[in-house]
Amino acid sequence: MSKRFIGSRQTTLAGEVVMTGIGVHSGAPVSMVISPADADTGIRFILMKGDDVVADIPADVRAVANATLCTVLGSANGVTVATVEHLLAALRGLCIDNAYIEIDNAEVPIMDGSAAPFVAAIDEVGIRELDAPRKYIKVLKPIRVEDGDCWGELLPHAGFFLDVEIDFDTPLIGRQRLSVELNPGVFRAELSRARTFGFMRDVEKLWACGRALGASLENTVALGADRIINPEGLRYSNEFVRHKALDAIGDLALSGAPLLAAYRSKRGGHRLNTLMLRALFADQSAWTVVQAPRTRDIGRPEAIARVASALLAADRS
Repeated sequence: MSKRFIGSRQTTLAGEVVMTGIGVHSGAPVSMVISPADADTGIRFILMKGDDVVADIPADVRAVANATLCTVLGSANGVTVATVEHLLAALRGLCIDNAYIEIDNAEVPIMDGSAAPFVAAIDEVGIRELDAPRKYIKVLKPIRVEDGDCWGELLPHAGFFLDVEIDFDTPLIGRQRLSVELNPGVFRAELSRARTFGFMRDVEKLWACGRALGASLENTVALGADRIINPEGLRYSNEFVRHKALDAIGDLALSGAPLLAAYRSKRGGHRLNTLMLRALFADQSAWTVVQAPRTRDIGRPEAIARVASALLAADRS
């Protein structure tokens, strides 16, 4: 189907995607199969042990068990799956609503530290439109969260707009800000290749805590005292803020449906993104669910305008 798909119908993958790698924190090998799913399934992580299903965990903010360094989802029986944000960003960035993710370990493979390998694998099998209208979560009023010197806010908006700012006390990063209106083309070109990053000064401390055991220059941008350690350098001049925006897309995908909102954050991360969604859903007057009308004029500007207008006017379903 066209990459200009505007979002009136739900989607899933057109075939299975098989991927292998290691967990960036566990260092353990992991195999993963992303499979098509029916309409209204959502995104679900199926934890496997051999041929047995150990847990079925929805990609839902209510399942977040931890948001330190990465986003961890957990089941009622204590089974967890970590580092879900890059894969979720790829699925949301490509407007995929429904998929099963079978995984044989407790962490999504880090691949190259970005969402690009997931995007490439999905593009190989394609995306299939389903005969069911897409549902959106429409933000009705501003919601703001403050967490120390970090803050975030969700505002009403006809699409999905990101305004992300970071500020690190090192000249290698400093203050960076990125504003984008998200669609699959923008995600592919501007965000998907941005890699996770870390500081060499923190490595021993992380190892002592059992973290970053699989981190390497193959999957992480490493910052030394005065230089980028990776010999190839950066993929974008502002790769750091682009990766933070990618993380935000993945974390906000835990809303369970695409957001019609503008998201602004300063010095944010997984914890702030999670707190933001929890604050939104805690206020029943701040959001509603709207359903996209059907249109056959995929990608045409006048069709986009009609869909946006209908979504803005829709009532709670």
